Amino acid sequence: MSCIPLVLGLALGASSTAAAPKVPVEQYQLKNGLTVLLSEDHALPVSSLEILYLVGSGHERAGRTGFAHLFEHLMFQGSQHFDHEYFKPYEPIGAAVNGTTSQDRTNFFETVPSNYLKTPLFMESDRMQSLLPALTQEKLDNQREVVKNERRQRYENTPYGMANWYLSELLYPPEHPYHHTPIGSHADLTAANLDDVKQFFQQYYVPANAALTLVGDFQSTDAKQLIDYYFGSIPAGVRAPRPNPPVPAPRAVHLQKTDEVPLPRVWLAWHSPALFAAGDAELDLFSAVLSMGKSSRLYFPLVYDKKIAKDVSAYQDSQALSSMYVVEATAAPGQSVDALYAALVEALKKALSAPPTDAELGRAISAYKKGFYGRVEAVQSRASTISNYFLNTGKGDYLQQDLARYVEATPDKVFQAARSVIDLDHAVRLDIVPGKKEAEPAVAQSSAVPAAAVPAAAVPATAAKGAVK
Repeated sequence: MSCIPLVLGLALGASSTAAAPKVPVEQYQLKNGLTVLLSEDHALPVSSLEILYLVGSGHERAGRTGFAHLFEHLMFQGSQHFDHEYFKPYEPIGAAVNGTTSQDRTNFFETVPSNYLKTPLFMESDRMQSLLPALTQEKLDNQREVVKNERRQRYENTPYGMANWYLSELLYPPEHPYHHTPIGSHADLTAANLDDVKQFFQQYYVPANAALTLVGDFQSTDAKQLIDYYFGSIPAGVRAPRPNPPVPAPRAVHLQKTDEVPLPRVWLAWHSPALFAAGDAELDLFSAVLSMGKSSRLYFPLVYDKKIAKDVSAYQDSQALSSMYVVEATAAPGQSVDALYAALVEALKKALSAPPTDAELGRAISAYKKGFYGRVEAVQSRASTISNYFLNTGKGDYLQQDLARYVEATPDKVFQAARSVIDLDHAVRLDIVPGKKEAEPAVAQSSAVPAAAVPAAAVPATAAKGAVK
């Protein structure tokens, strides 16, 4: 992937309170409502185009989970004026092409030599305007099976692969947009028909519900003319409203599942501030204090000292509506899940007894800055970063404000955020322990509450493996 060292050279050596790198971002709208974000940079002869649609699995209705991700796949199956495999024109020019789906959005991106910029502009505009005339039952059936196989490969048949599915169902009630993951259920994917898919496209895949981000080697005047030429005549459609559910009340719940895994693993999870909300950045930093490096507050006692865990990690899983804060640990060989859980709780209590030291916070901020500069340095990840800023703040030019959330954090603010979220008396606890693989929860009933979820008080500390199902 391309790098832009001249843009960031000064910033990389700056102090922790330095401003973000100077990255130009121009934002405007076409008459049909398509938001355009341009970041011109001529360091390397490459350009990256991203189209972000303001639709994710959180917009799906009950009984039709997995639609946003299914549609991501269908968007690569050809459109009216190029009814072929989408990747075909990109292979001879060495382009990078892909798409992703989350709870909050779907994005598609192409990084190409800058003299081929017209190719992704045409391809993206044609599928935005003319996907449906080329969409057939055969294509739907084919991609439905591809998505089902992806679910089996990445979730069902991967060790610990269903953990996020379980955590989502435990943390969020059935009516919440985050109750299900983007992959959806087999039953809902099977139920999808061509009329459903066409309606979904007409509602969400329109200019007023999308943003186009272009980063790299181009002239803005020329790029604007091309964007208007390819996208300006597409009917506007309507901006889809963002779901606005309340954050569920915290609760203590314990789910234990058996699976064909080598060692027990424990997850503890809590609701936490949404992406860019107060406390979000502080929890990112506290995650590093807990589990980054051998001297961190969880790794040292659990892995290095007591050797009761094989690994441990903490992370803030930031999302637009609300986030989840997760601590997970894998038992060392010979250790039980209950012994691991007890040691993890003890280590967390000690970790939460004092604010981060200046040295701990300094290391966390430095690690964040390294990743931040890396995201801005490469044209493809810069395009995704700018698109993400627009999605969550309404402004593509948000680099300064984003970096400031981290470099201006203080030990007290980080400590306060951690103490407000990590409540050991109201944790969602998930265990996956070695044993026979169990049937999935809610595979055929995507909106059902998992039957295995019970109040934590009802689960004895010495419960047999698989007893809580």
